[in-house]
Amino acid sequence: MRRPTLEAVAARAGVSRSTVSRVVNGQTTVTADIRDLVMRAVNELGYVPNGAARNLATQRTNSVALVVSESPNRVFSDDPMFSTVIRSASLELEAAGKQVVLLLAGSPESHARVENYVAGGHVDGVMLVSSHGADPLPVALTRLRAPVVSYGRPAVPVEMPYVDSDNTAGAATAVRHLLERGRRRIATIAGPLDMIGGQDRLAGYREVLRDSDRRSIIAVGDFTRESGAVAMRQLLADDPEIDAVFAANDLMAIGAMHALRQAGRRVPGDVALVGFDDIEAARYTDPPLSTVRNPHAEQAAAMVRLLLALLEGESAEPAILPTELVVRASS
Repeated sequence: MRRPTLEAVAARAGVSRSTVSRVVNGQTTVTADIRDLVMRAVNELGYVPNGAARNLATQRTNSVALVVSESPNRVFSDDPMFSTVIRSASLELEAAGKQVVLLLAGSPESHARVENYVAGGHVDGVMLVSSHGADPLPVALTRLRAPVVSYGRPAVPVEMPYVDSDNTAGAATAVRHLLERGRRRIATIAGPLDMIGGQDRLAGYREVLRDSDRRSIIAVGDFTRESGAVAMRQLLADDPEIDAVFAANDLMAIGAMHALRQAGRRVPGDVALVGFDDIEAARYTDPPLSTVRNPHAEQAAAMVRLLLALLEGESAEPAILPTELVVRASS
């Protein structure tokens, strides 16, 4: 059977084609009785609007790219940040009638593919997630004049709206908490220093120790569980008297907890431990992990709202969401 057309609906309803088009596109310039007449004809014929034709007319795809600048192994790992951001952004876009297109950009080749895909007009806008300092996409996409927003402050100087949490203040709160617990040799396992989150959380740690006249004791991880364990072993070798650790995310804190146990150190008796993010697993470690709640789902939803504003021609300003210390038994 041939697909019913606008013309067929117009003939059935006894109105013009343009009237049918206005009704099915949700315009309010048609009277209620005519609207009812058209919708009756639509239902009788089983007419379905041609989305491709509509998109061609409006120059909109109703699709948005969510670009994650990481390898598939990292995105589909045990780090729940990625699944939380993808899920929250997808739900927010679905509510707005938009489709999300997930693109992974963890290599120079994939960077080029993403740039070409966006330049080809396949999406209306772009959301960037997990950008590193050497990532060329923020600058390249801005030059294309595509509507672009970032999850996290961009690691390169570029004019782009973004949503972030107050990483520096959150880290500072965690370190002050350890000082208030009487800890004196407080180390940190920093995140990647080519990422703004890693830089800001390290800045918060250093700020508090500088104000309290204590020296910084630093190892660097990559936000994975294994890197936390490796960094913890390095810290113990460098300074066996460490009595507290602030890890820049919960996965590294969980890895550090495992390394401490292997080294015969009790948490929190010998070494107090605080993470960052408040992932679900933090509640089920032994002991449960103190951490800084990072509102990933809320950030992702706010990022979508920024992009939707840009798509409507509105201005969009950066947004910084607050963090919250969650004290559990590890500290």
